[in-house]
Amino acid sequence: MALHIDIPTRAQIHRLLTDRSPASVSIYLPTSRIVHETDADRIELKNLTREALEQLRAAGTDHAEITAIEESLEHLVDDDAFWALQADSLAVFVSPSGLRTFRLPNRLVPTVEVSDRFHVKPLLRAVTFPQAAFVLALAQGSVRLLEIGPQAAPHEVRLHDVPDDAWDTGANKVFKARERNYARQIDQALRSVLQGQDLPLILAATESMAAVYRTVNTYPHLAETRSAGNPESTSDADLAAAARAILDEIYAADLAAVRELFDLRSSQGRGVTDVADVARWATLGVVDTVLVDIDETVPGFIDEDTGAVTFATEDDATNYGVIDEIARRVLLASGRVLAVRREDIPGEGPVAAILRYAP
Repeated sequence: MALHIDIPTRAQIHRLLTDRSPASVSIYLPTSRIVHETDADRIELKNLTREALEQLRAAGTDHAEITAIEESLEHLVDDDAFWALQADSLAVFVSPSGLRTFRLPNRLVPTVEVSDRFHVKPLLRAVTFPQAAFVLALAQGSVRLLEIGPQAAPHEVRLHDVPDDAWDTGANKVFKARERNYARQIDQALRSVLQGQDLPLILAATESMAAVYRTVNTYPHLAETRSAGNPESTSDADLAAAARAILDEIYAADLAAVRELFDLRSSQGRGVTDVADVARWATLGVVDTVLVDIDETVPGFIDEDTGAVTFATEDDATNYGVIDEIARRVLLASGRVLAVRREDIPGEGPVAAILRYAP
């Protein structure tokens, strides 16, 4: 069964960051995983499409380019198979040359941005703290893989070529060897499903079973913390709730470490919160880590060479989001971007940066 979530890979994000077209449309909208509720999501996409087309016409965009964008979005709205599998939000990036979508586990606000580049900051939230994971419910007598998001019911992902239990492995008669072979076959079955994924894999298993699996695991994002207990006697809903609590702990610890580092670097002259200053250092490749407000859009321009900011009074099809552009430049300079809520940013402004060295 197909996965509901498709988090963008680093290569896909890089392509979005480097694409340029005078008519680049970025649309974000919350969606429902329940099929009969997606009609409202399609209507919302039509409304956001209409808003994007109005901005393009106001900017004097070529009629043929507008038509190409409109047709791409209309085909997406009418694609019943596509709408049958949704996550919690949908990101749509469209230009005259084509359309790309990502189904995200985060609940994002409806947004439409038109510029000469794509608006990627909300998408980065799904990469920073996706609030989604895979749960491997592993016992000696059964195995199942669940895909979980922040709110919706867990979704079971079908695994192929897995043994029925630890005794159905064709291994030798020594129990530990048989158990390890069982775990190895499960790891092999997971490779085809999890290949290219960046989401955490959380083990739901007894301590002994988890220890055996860790010796054979090849998935690079296996979480250190496990969900304790026997998953055979635990419902999918309870497994998902336990996994979400583990995710919260992982993300909270990561964010706390970054904030602590920001405080230290600020005392060394390497912590910056002014938007204009951060834009300048991002342009010069000096920013190591930046935290950006996922929800705020600051329209304007950043000079390509100096990083000087020109703020605009309103959003239109010619300017772009300054905070979004800061994030783009940091990523292209191999820096780290954390797309977070305003209250998680030091100083509670729209941006905060840790510099690689003191200016």
